[in-house]
Amino acid sequence: MDRLDKGDSLYSQGKYAEAVLAYDEAIRLDPECARAWNNKAAALAGLGRYAEAIRCSDEAIRLDPHLSWPWNNRGFALRNLGRVDEALRAYDEALRIDPESVKVWYNRGAALEALGRAEEAEAAYARARELALKREATSDSKGQK
Repeated sequence: MDRLDKGDSLYSQGKYAEAVLAYDEAIRLDPECARAWNNKAAALAGLGRYAEAIRCSDEAIRLDPHLSWPWNNRGFALRNLGRVDEALRAYDEALRIDPESVKVWYNRGAALEALGRAEEAEAAYARARELALKREATSDSKGQK
């Protein structure tokens, strides 16, 4: 198992500090790996280390500006630092890249809610639910014979 996969496994188990170490090793071996930087950002956010998470997200974005997840992780960290307007801009950029991301629509809704923009928040949450149901229906239909 390579370091990136090991980090992903640790992250999925909620072992964020260990995941960060695995991602650090993956980055040491391949400093141009946007996925490693992005996943390290997520693990750092899981530890509440939001400023570091933003720096890692920014590096992932620099390495591959066509990925939506670093923008989502950047938004999550910014929102947790109380920089909600900036978070909203990050979510909007993530949605420009991947307009069907359930998680980003949900996170955008949470940012809008934090700004007191209830109607817009509900619309974002509704879009997240709609996309989740669509994804579920698509996966169900693929399983039918």
